[in-house]
Amino acid sequence: MSPIKKTENNYWWRALSENVAPMDTRESILFAAYQEMHLNGFQSTSLSQILNRAGVTKGALYHHFKNKSELGYAVIEEIIAQRILQDFYEPLNQIENPIDGLIALIQGAGDSFTLMDVQLGCPLNNLSQELAPVDEVFRLKLNSIYQQWVQFVTNKLLQGQDNGFVKKEIDCEQMAVLVVATLEGCLSAAKVSQSLDTLMQCGGGLIQHLNFIRA
Repeated sequence: MSPIKKTENNYWWRALSENVAPMDTRESILFAAYQEMHLNGFQSTSLSQILNRAGVTKGALYHHFKNKSELGYAVIEEIIAQRILQDFYEPLNQIENPIDGLIALIQGAGDSFTLMDVQLGCPLNNLSQELAPVDEVFRLKLNSIYQQWVQFVTNKLLQGQDNGFVKKEIDCEQMAVLVVATLEGCLSAAKVSQSLDTLMQCGGGLIQHLNFIRA
């Protein structure tokens, strides 16, 4: 995995670095923490690694964050949650037919992801697997993102039913849970296999299922 640590040209970091420049001290610390936690996991990331990447002093870090856990909470709430808003909610809101919108997002990810992106894995998924069994506060914060994501997809599918795009007999909440779980599961399976083909096959299966619920 060492080549991954030498580059920031990956899907998970690139858009953020483009959108928040120039960064103030707090943003620099937060982004550095996000990168290190994504590479190494929360528990294996040291404050010294974050300080080195951010190029700031320990005093600067403690001025903005009381401890490592508070920094981790901020990474979840201010970066990971915002990425889902930027990459999923906002694009889907631009398309009237939710099935077309979901398929476009899946195909877009398949077209843009690289092997490096697959090897790194989804930050939300990574932290959920690591921290949900061992830290209740982190679990609740991560679960809140999932629940909001599911609710968003549920609402879009319900709107799709009202507008004649989604079959009336479909349980939209169940379908939303399936969509979110499958998206995260595809990324997890691709990370384990370190295979873009796994990601494409899994995404293709989800697209087939989405086409099945068209009205």
